[in-house]
Amino acid sequence: MNSLFYQKNSSRNIGDKVFTTLSLICVVISILPLIFLVTYILIKGGAQITPDLFTLEPNPPGDDLDAGGINPALIGTLIITSIASIISIPVGVGGGIYLAEYSKGGSFSRFIRFGVNVLAGVPSIIAGVFIYALIVSTKILFGSMYSGLAGGMALSILMLPTVIKTTDEGLKLVPNELRYASLGVGASMYTTILKITLPSAFRSIATGVVLGIARAAGETAPLIFTALFSYYYITGFGDLFYEMGSLSVLIYNFALEPYDAQNKLAWSASFILVLSILSVNIFLRILAALTEKTKRV
Repeated sequence: MNSLFYQKNSSRNIGDKVFTTLSLICVVISILPLIFLVTYILIKGGAQITPDLFTLEPNPPGDDLDAGGINPALIGTLIITSIASIISIPVGVGGGIYLAEYSKGGSFSRFIRFGVNVLAGVPSIIAGVFIYALIVSTKILFGSMYSGLAGGMALSILMLPTVIKTTDEGLKLVPNELRYASLGVGASMYTTILKITLPSAFRSIATGVVLGIARAAGETAPLIFTALFSYYYITGFGDLFYEMGSLSVLIYNFALEPYDAQNKLAWSASFILVLSILSVNIFLRILAALTEKTKRV
């Protein structure tokens, strides 16, 4: 009869407690670097935040009293990331829909999935070099060389595999019964995908989009080869075809300077970049929760 009751001193239960504790310790160890990193950036960079930071141009290195602001780099990051999103999100979601809904698991779809996995592992600098050779060095964009548009193209290459894979996997998780029910009442495949499967997989797709944007917004190497850097305000559409500043390249440039003012500006830019990515994650989490609640209603 004693074997029917919980025995805390048995070897099996002791082993279970040991391995549960080890798992918890591993989780804490894995999350600590992120906590320390984010906390250090928030403390170090948050102390430098002023209203002028968002309105002024960065001053060229050499003035240790005033490094200026990050306005051109902040606007440039938004523009370049938006260009990358406009290119990669429709293509990535469309590719994921094809793989999950239309492909029959043949050799072509296996080749596409293999290519996406390879592209996901390609170093970011290779994407920059590729766009440099294809766009920048050839001056194919109306005779311009380094430009914000070329930078957006390079970042879109990095976003594509994440969006495709998460869309593909998210759609696979949608129960086939929902598809059969929709098709059974006479809905077309297009309507089924648009009204049933895509809303059901919205959370997974949104997660992939956020991960892609987060990776693109923080990349430096591709932008050095494509968008380069600019200290000046962005004044119009034509500036897309010229050098454009970005937060990641500003951080890279100013962190290497021997001047304290430029180093502080780099920390401020790091704070803004981390906070922006965190805000996008929180926003899409809320949006996904609202979508799930609406779907249940």
